[in-house]
Amino acid sequence: MPSSSSSLTLISKCTVFPERKSTLGNLKLSVSDLPMLSCNYIQKGVLFTRPPLPIDALLSLLKRGLSQTLTYFPALAGRLITDSSGYVYITCNDTGIDFIHANAAQLSIHDVLTPIKVPDSVKEFFAFDGAVSYDGHFKPILAVQVTELTDGVFIGCTVNHSVTDGTSFWNFFNTFAEVCRGAKKISRPPSFLRNSVLDSQAVLRFPNGAPKVTFSGEAPVRERIFHFSRESILKLKSKANTTLRRRIDNGFPDEVELLGKLSNDPWKVSDEENQMPNGKITAVQENWMRSSVSKPRCTETETPDETVEISSFQSLCAQLWRSVTRARKLTPSKTTTFRMAVNCRHRLEPRLDPYYFGNAIQSIPTVALVGEILSLDLHWCAELLHRNVVSHDNATVRLGVEDWEKKPRCFPLGNFDGAMITMGSSPRFPMYDNDFGWGRPLAVRSGRGNKFDGKISAFPGREGGGSVDLEVCLAPDTMARLETDAEFMQSTYQE
Repeated sequence: MPSSSSSLTLISKCTVFPERKSTLGNLKLSVSDLPMLSCNYIQKGVLFTRPPLPIDALLSLLKRGLSQTLTYFPALAGRLITDSSGYVYITCNDTGIDFIHANAAQLSIHDVLTPIKVPDSVKEFFAFDGAVSYDGHFKPILAVQVTELTDGVFIGCTVNHSVTDGTSFWNFFNTFAEVCRGAKKISRPPSFLRNSVLDSQAVLRFPNGAPKVTFSGEAPVRERIFHFSRESILKLKSKANTTLRRRIDNGFPDEVELLGKLSNDPWKVSDEENQMPNGKITAVQENWMRSSVSKPRCTETETPDETVEISSFQSLCAQLWRSVTRARKLTPSKTTTFRMAVNCRHRLEPRLDPYYFGNAIQSIPTVALVGEILSLDLHWCAELLHRNVVSHDNATVRLGVEDWEKKPRCFPLGNFDGAMITMGSSPRFPMYDNDFGWGRPLAVRSGRGNKFDGKISAFPGREGGGSVDLEVCLAPDTMARLETDAEFMQSTYQE
């Protein structure tokens, strides 16, 4: 069925079924699954050097491995169904998944890895472009596409986001590779138990038909991978954990005094932007001041207490927030939001299984004024993120569930006011553990799904050791200014 595009030819497509029939039955979508029905499918994959076996043998190996892996992950071989009461389920009915073989022989590994801008050809390495997760009612929940390059191969997985989050996605991918390597028993079996606070009687209804993505897919976006070495991130972490001190001799007042002045300076927050009277200090400022007064401060030469230490990743996020905000050239009085997805499995009491299959994530918004982000230092910004993350405990997760149950809704992805950043994925995911038998991947890449101005995805660096790759999607003019931001490029970016 050859069908060509600018850089890729589809060679074949077939259905792969689980090796053994499922006994799992129906799995009800949870409070964390349902909001993802309006999101695109997850599209992530890994690039390899060409394996030392003929393509037919490679495809047979992968299809056999997939069939065996689906036995452990029967939800991926099913479909979505909605019952008469409006509840949405995954029916584990062994309908199967799509397996696609494609050829992009005119592309090389070098063509994928070296351009500063992620090439559009990479987007063709994934199936189900533009599909939203609700489409799982009539599309497969999973598709695997194997694309041949002149000197390599790309294995791309496209998975319904209302069925998996990043933790579940990479556990499946790792297990797929493990089975292809010949494992007789998988090391991390998924848990399909549905007996936590995430399981709810609330119904998410769609009175206007199937949901659509909440962002514009037409807006121009530039995408680039920024690599941060372990050393550069450790420098950021050290800088972020250096506490602000009173420096009156340099003209800087104490941070509490400084924040107190914010309510009377020209940075007036409009009712329209923040739904609060002009001249009132923001809740974020108030909370920060209160915690700043109560928390013992360290000097620059002291080591912060481990319980309050700002993490490497939070430090990197703070630098990104500052630099992107500066590149957007926003007014000081505008509110900016940094959203970060967090895993709730270990935050709930009792804890969920670490390999609970499904979505178990919530989005944490951290809000500040542009003027705060740009005039105060990295420590201030990083601490704001840190305190928001560490306070997201069992009680907070449960409050989030209760809030959603009162008003069931899809998750609003997008940059609605021009000042938002949304961080997804995680450098802790074992993306480079996907060895199918001929070595570790060379790189991780993603498709078009869920990309808009301000969407960032974090991947581990290939060399490990705490290095991080950020996949950054920004409006073209913002990206151009970020690439000339000295603090971002010189202090943290490493070739």
